[in-house]
Amino acid sequence: MPIPAEHRDLYRAFLDQGLDVWLARLPEQLARGLDRQRHGDLPAWEKAVAKLPALPDARRVHLDTDTVSVEVALSESQRRQAENLLRKLAPWRKGPFALGGIAVDTEWRSDWKWQRVEPHLARLAGRKILDVGGGSGYHGWRMAGAGAAFVLVIDPSPRFFWQFRAVRHFVGDADGGRTHYLPVGIEAMPEALGFFDTVFSMGVLYHRPSPLEHLLQLKGALRPGGELVLETLVVAGDSTTVLLPGERYAAMPNVYFLPSSAALCQWLERCGFDNVRVVDEAVTTPEEQRATDWMTFQSLVDFLDPADPTRTLEGYPAPRRAMVMANRPR
Repeated sequence: MPIPAEHRDLYRAFLDQGLDVWLARLPEQLARGLDRQRHGDLPAWEKAVAKLPALPDARRVHLDTDTVSVEVALSESQRRQAENLLRKLAPWRKGPFALGGIAVDTEWRSDWKWQRVEPHLARLAGRKILDVGGGSGYHGWRMAGAGAAFVLVIDPSPRFFWQFRAVRHFVGDADGGRTHYLPVGIEAMPEALGFFDTVFSMGVLYHRPSPLEHLLQLKGALRPGGELVLETLVVAGDSTTVLLPGERYAAMPNVYFLPSSAALCQWLERCGFDNVRVVDEAVTTPEEQRATDWMTFQSLVDFLDPADPTRTLEGYPAPRRAMVMANRPR
């Protein structure tokens, strides 16, 4: 199956990185991830990105600031056209972005999460990074802004893929072609790849019915000595505390295991990680996750008990997130 022209940069990047074992799977994975029969809205998202106005080469791109921004001269009509097209890709979950004077105010203040983890990261310059469940690619752009040599964002949502492509339209080649996106989940990755220097999994683990399997998949993606950055929902308690919600947690139907931070560290150690440490733990607030003009659906405040915001509508502890880091042994 041939690689479509719009994916040739990804194909070349895999060749350059020596990812031959994965390269052979790309055509099938791209075809399935962007299958129009499986995703009825996909043609509209693709069309919206294709219609974004052509941009001049002269632009200033900021990938190392809280708002991933591109300063580029647009006429008023071009700006209106671009904003209307970007809105066709809504809801925008992860950001924020500022693209040609258009402020994309996303549901999540993903920059706050980045601020919490950045001081604890190994230096990202020159590293090969995998971002699992990366959404629109906000954190991937920040990784490129920190000097990563190769960034691969994976997420099975085709909407997020086209959001990434829309941002790429504005960024152009300012990142040196180091940031790439593949619309798949981690199960599509070759087993025991042992390739990446750093692997991020943020906001994914609690969606997995087999959390230890996910941790082992993350470990398999890392080279020996590589660093894992894991962020997930947790609950208060000791190393034996794990919450298994009912059908919904904070109105989400696909939430499975919420361990305490201590239990999560124990899971990581049982999976063979070392140097396991909690670097941050904080309650998620409605200021960090909220409805905006770019994500007009219900958000966190709507999923908390109005009489007791420390509890969810279902009566569980309100969302609390831990950032845990670990290493694959050398």
